Amino acid sequence: MTPLREWLHRPAGTLLLIVFLLTAVSVTAVVWFGWKLYQQESLVQAQRSEERLEQAAGRIAANIRSALAENGERLGAWELAPAQLGPGELLVTIKDNTAMAAGTPLLYYPHRSREPEADPAIFADAELMEIAQKRPADALEAYRRLADSNKAAIRAGALLREARVLRNTGRAGESQIAYTRLAGMRGVTVAGSPADLVARIALGDPAVTQDLLRGHWHLTRGQFQFYWDATAHGQPAPADAIALAEAVSSVWEQRESITSSLRGQQTIWAEGKPFLVMWRGSPERRAILLSKPESFLKPQRDWKLVAALADTDGRIIAGERAASGRMVIRAPAETQLPWTLYTGLPQPIEDADLAASKRFLMLGTSAMVLFLVLGGYFIARVIRREAETVRMQSDFVSAVSHEFRSPLTSLRQLSEMLADGRIQSAERRQIYYETLVKETTRLQRLVEGLLNFGRMDAGVREYRFEEVDAAALVQRVVAEFDAQVAGQGRRIESRASTGPLHIEGDPEAICVAVRNLLDNALKYSPGQPVVWVGVGVKNGCVAISVRDKGPGITESERKAIFRRFVRGSAAKATNAKGSGVGLTMVRHIVAAHGGEVTVESEPGHGSEFTILLPPGRNSRHRDLPSSAAPGSVGAAGEELEWRAS
Repeated sequence: MTPLREWLHRPAGTLLLIVFLLTAVSVTAVVWFGWKLYQQESLVQAQRSEERLEQAAGRIAANIRSALAENGERLGAWELAPAQLGPGELLVTIKDNTAMAAGTPLLYYPHRSREPEADPAIFADAELMEIAQKRPADALEAYRRLADSNKAAIRAGALLREARVLRNTGRAGESQIAYTRLAGMRGVTVAGSPADLVARIALGDPAVTQDLLRGHWHLTRGQFQFYWDATAHGQPAPADAIALAEAVSSVWEQRESITSSLRGQQTIWAEGKPFLVMWRGSPERRAILLSKPESFLKPQRDWKLVAALADTDGRIIAGERAASGRMVIRAPAETQLPWTLYTGLPQPIEDADLAASKRFLMLGTSAMVLFLVLGGYFIARVIRREAETVRMQSDFVSAVSHEFRSPLTSLRQLSEMLADGRIQSAERRQIYYETLVKETTRLQRLVEGLLNFGRMDAGVREYRFEEVDAAALVQRVVAEFDAQVAGQGRRIESRASTGPLHIEGDPEAICVAVRNLLDNALKYSPGQPVVWVGVGVKNGCVAISVRDKGPGITESERKAIFRRFVRGSAAKATNAKGSGVGLTMVRHIVAAHGGEVTVESEPGHGSEFTILLPPGRNSRHRDLPSSAAPGSVGAAGEELEWRAS
């Protein structure tokens, strides 16, 4: 039969298996129900997140519609009450096939400026003298006469040519004066470019670059690029400003379709950037508002919400789409917006109540599992202890039965022989009578020991305390063992401090405790001729020690041997008889006297049991410190005189 089958055939093994199976089934059921409830809570959480996401998408769409409607109303009432433009917004007014911009600076326009410029024929004669006839002085005189004209365009053209002649003839100072006069003229054009811009370029004005970025002049794309390259020294123009200017150019190219309806809106792309174009007004005068779509999509602060807008081609024009997680998509037909709205969460966000519910569920499930596991463990532990107790009680009954059988058998045999008259010799009959007395005494001690143990275990043992001499009690017990050990060729050596050592105790109980220690020392050291007993003072207490040279006690067994029915491994090794209650009785007796019992042992080198009892009221050692007490008991007891019995 395998060890597992043998274990299962034991009552305790079967019970432990049943407890284990019930615990495993209960834990599995609790975990399964907890997991199901957790999944249900997760499903509820997902549904709530979906509802909140739907509500957030509706709210975002409503906000965008409101912003678009507000812009439309503002654009429709522009002529009556011009409103302030927001950041990134540009208002373009198209009238008489001319575009005018307001709001965000526009770097360049889709058409040439309509500012006045003088007829080149006016300067033909002077230019002939300057260039062909090589008469710069006469040409300069002619230019100066024209510079006094009451027409700004003629003055600007004359000043530009005058400054050129002066510069070419080496009169740089006078040339600077002419350019300075020209730089102060606004609203006129020379050589197709703004007069003040040309003059400031010639003067090397460093502020021209910033004025170009502010949209200070009405330039075409080519003009802006030319003057920017001349002044920016390789620095690229801002991408957003270029994109806005290109968006206006795109609107200009589509002005025919835009002016076909009184109002409308559309998304256009320029330089890879999206713009919302919204227009209002009549075909004669059209107001067009350009803005970035992202201005309508305000940052969402609700549980890290992510929103995005996409055009009809699916390109994202504002915001960002969630790479993962839940997402709600609203089409333009549903939101009444010119874009598709994406609303999502980068990761699931738990509601506070649901999160608390999940934590409570997990905590409750964990507590139930822990309760079941601990309950199963303690039940199994109790079963094991009870089974161990039953086994030890069985061993105890078996040992006690064996202990009783030996004296009873001797008593019966001797009694039968004496009763039948088979012993004729008076001398032998006397020996038999003495043997009967000895066995009867032994049997009496066994019975009294069991009765004492029973009373102690039940807590009803009564002690009669009186002032006694511990050394005298020990000598009395040693004397009881003298005859027994002498017949076996062994002896008990005792040692004690000089003078009496009084204790407050029950003499019979103390004798029982010492007798049990001596009996154990003799049983567990059968091959050793000497057992030592010492009485002295240790740590301010009266100490009674019993030492042997037996097999010793392992550290793991030093506490267990004081429990009832427990016998150490030395009992099996030496095949010593016993009931397993002797040391239990010693512990009970010593504890009842307010003392303690200790054991010092080393496997293979014997053991020493020491009973420490408080000194009596009349003890001469009561007030002495342990180091000053004469004859203190140590590990080997060399300080005491030996008295062989």
